[in-house]
Amino acid sequence: MPALEPPTPSALRRDPLPLRGRTALVTGASRRGGIGCAVARRLAAYGASVYLHHHVPHDAGQPWGADPGGPEAVAAVVREARADPAALVAHGPGDLSRTDAPAALIGTAAESLGGRLDILVANHALSGSDGTLDTIDAAMLDAHWATDTRSVVLLVQAYARLRAKLPARTPGGRVVMMTSGQDLGGGMPEEIAYGLAKGALASATRSLATALADRAVTVNTVNPGPVDTDYLTGPAYEAVAARFPAGRWGMPDDPARLIAWLTTDEAEWITGQVIDSEGGFPR
Repeated sequence: MPALEPPTPSALRRDPLPLRGRTALVTGASRRGGIGCAVARRLAAYGASVYLHHHVPHDAGQPWGADPGGPEAVAAVVREARADPAALVAHGPGDLSRTDAPAALIGTAAESLGGRLDILVANHALSGSDGTLDTIDAAMLDAHWATDTRSVVLLVQAYARLRAKLPARTPGGRVVMMTSGQDLGGGMPEEIAYGLAKGALASATRSLATALADRAVTVNTVNPGPVDTDYLTGPAYEAVAARFPAGRWGMPDDPARLIAWLTTDEAEWITGQVIDSEGGFPR
């Protein structure tokens, strides 16, 4: 097999819109203060058309509550970030704990964005309904498995089937999943169900990457570390901030920059990796 030629000088220059013409689905993008919205804004700023998935009832049941402006307010800030005026921004609901919802969402997103889906960022997760080893029960374990793990694998499956309809090795296929540092330091003993479910995604990363390699799709998982998504305030917030070498929490755009880069052609040789983006947070 002949060696690849080194890139030409022009090829070394960065494209200011590396995702122009590509399409992306970002799940769990229901709040302007969340990581999903930050990722969607980055993708739009890089030129992509983006479909935002949301499940407002989940946020409404959490201490931080649903976004007061609703999903359209989230979509509006993503539209403001568009670098390509022709790029589309659409959104829709979905309870991904239902077994039929992941495939339906992939189909809806692709149809809304012109019939093709290049990028899948599985950012959604179930918060709460968890506990220590002594307090968890089967219902908690099942709920986190259904939303945090099973739905992601079914999303990847439906995405892969859609990509299989394209010509062989069509470039630009990207999957990014999210984990939570459950394998670092002392783990997550207060959130056993969540930690198990997210750990399963980290463990499956390489297998999914291998399964999709012949379709020119990369699969990576990002651990964003502690990120300020408006869920903690007061002395506890300051105590966590003080543990970071930089003296501040991670902000939603911190992991979003990494995730967006992983979806570009610059990252086409990175796959099967679990990557920590924690700003040096000590474990």
